[in-house]
This record gives sequence, C-alpha cells and structure tokens, in this order.
Amino acid sequence: MASVEQRVARTHRPALARRDREAQPDIFDPPPDVQARVGRVRAALDAVPVPPKRPGNLLIGTWNLRCFGDLRKGWSSPPDATPKRNFSDIHSIAAVIERFDVVAVQEVRGNIRALRYLLRLLGDEWGFLLTDVTRGPEAGDERLAFLFDTRRVKPSGLACELVVWISKDSPKVDQEMLGRQFARTPYACSFVTTGPEATTFILVTLHIDWGKRAADRVPELTEIAEWLSHWAEQEDEWKHNVIALGDFNIDGIDDDLYNAFTSTGLVPAPGLARLPRTIFDSPTKPHNYDQIAWFTDEATGPLLTMGYSTAGHYDFAPQLKGKQTLTTLSWHVSDHYPMFVEFALPTAR
Repeated sequence: MASVEQRVARTHRPALARRDREAQPDIFDPPPDVQARVGRVRAALDAVPVPPKRPGNLLIGTWNLRCFGDLRKGWSSPPDATPKRNFSDIHSIAAVIERFDVVAVQEVRGNIRALRYLLRLLGDEWGFLLTDVTRGPEAGDERLAFLFDTRRVKPSGLACELVVWISKDSPKVDQEMLGRQFARTPYACSFVTTGPEATTFILVTLHIDWGKRAADRVPELTEIAEWLSHWAEQEDEWKHNVIALGDFNIDGIDDDLYNAFTSTGLVPAPGLARLPRTIFDSPTKPHNYDQIAWFTDEATGPLLTMGYSTAGHYDFAPQLKGKQTLTTLSWHVSDHYPMFVEFALPTAR
C-alpha cells in the first residue's frame, strides 16, 4: 500500500527556487525541513507502537482536530496568522491518519479547505463521509466525519444522524432533562471489511456539548448510552458490531459523566483508561474526553464478533512542538491526541 510519503515522492517535481515555491506552494512538494519533521512523526508512530495494517486486523481511530476548517496555503505561518494551520501541519496529520483503517474526526468546520487538502494528500484510495453543519450556538459550526482507507474497509449502506425521541416512557431521559436534540447530532455509519470474510461494524461518533458546567453534559451522555443500548440489541440479530467513539467530554473515571456514559453497559477500551487525552493534561489533572467503547457483557448488550487486541494514543508534541507554545501547537495540529483500538477480525481469532 502506497503511503503519503511514497505518493509525495512519485509526484515530487524538480526543486523550485525558494521564492517560486513560496509564491506557488504545492502540497506534494514539501521542503526538506517538512520532510524531516514528518519523518520524525512516522518514526514516533512506529515506536508507540501503532500496529501495522495486516490481513485479519482492523484499526479504528478517533481524533478531535481542533477547529479543522480553514488552511493557510504555505509551509509556514506568521505568529499572528489566522488560520495558523498550514501545509506542513496537514502532512503531519496525514502521517497519523494513514496508519488507521477508519478514523472518526470531530470539529470539522463549515469551511472544509483543510479537509480537502488532507484528502488530496491521503490519495484516491481514501474516502470520507461527512455531516452537514449543525446549526445553533452550541454546535460551533461543526461537522462530524469519517475518513477511511477503501482498500481495507468500505461503507456498507447505513449513514444517519441519531435523533432523540423523548416521551413519558423514556426510562432515564425525559423532557426536563433533555428537551431538545443533541447540540451536535451524533453520526452513525456502517462499514464492511474488504477481506475474504467480510465483517460489518457500525461506528457512532459524537462530540458532546461542553455546556456551562459539567452537569450540563449528563443528559446527552445518558441519552446516547440509552440509544446505543437499544440499537445494539437490534443489530445483534445480524451480528453487526456497534462501537461508539469520539469526544465525550468526560472529565474523569467514576465521576457523574463517566457513570452516565457507562450506565447501559458501554465499556471503554481497556488500553485507553489511564492515557492523557490532550496536550494540556497533567498527571494531577487527567481527563477522559475521547473514548472508544462497546458492550462486553451479554446481560447489558450484544458482544462484538471482533476480538479486542490493543489500544493506545499518539503524543505528537515531542515531534511537532519545537519552540512554539502548546497553545500555538493546538491551533496548528490539535489540542487532543489521536486514540486508536486494534481489533482481530473473526477469521483471525
């Protein structure tokens, strides 16, 4: 499989004079310092380690890319530039995303210039599914997206947004708790692996509304847990795997937010439990914002047909921070780390 690095090499043209390159930037013509920077990212990803793509495994990721919207068409950005994200940053982001089979991306904006250039760099083998912008002040001009390697997985037909139905019969969520739709409507898509024995899985991604205080997030987390529980039972007849992932804005383990999220039997990937979620986290103030979770007990929900192998995250700050502040880095790349889970497909177990 051709990597971004190999595609760049194939399309690389004779080096232009510095002023010409800056006047006519080409995302497939990275200068030497950018190539070295991305090389450090790839070497670090090898050391995480992120498992390689191979027959019989499936690599699912989630990444909140901070305000992933506009893009500066150049290899660097002045300190006061808006946006700060540039071609160099897109190369670094692509070097991470290409490691996975499918990635849920949060905070894609109404302006999708950065997404378009990311997809150009990933190549024709990559596809995407994208929601429209959710309206309203709480939505933040955001979309939800899935990026996927079509050589490994393909959409299998389902693509929908989750709509809340509230009535007097709702067991845990009523109109007093959540008298509206989600601030950013969760997005669900089904995929099927391209191997000899196809495995279907449904990914539900969301970005929980931050609110004015932590308690404001409990109703949305409770409702998504209820919704997924009912849906997973429905899909169990077809042996479809239902997995929730995204930015749940959960502060800590065993707080009210975590308890709401896990109230119907959802279990986060074990390997992600104690990992930091953002570049601003510290050992004394950890967070559990980003999650990948599914049901593991038949008493509360159907089991996956896939086997859990490993999970992890990638801390890109050591390779990409340089002399800039963490805040500046968050606008170039993100404030969140990418998280991933590897599954063994049924035929490989």
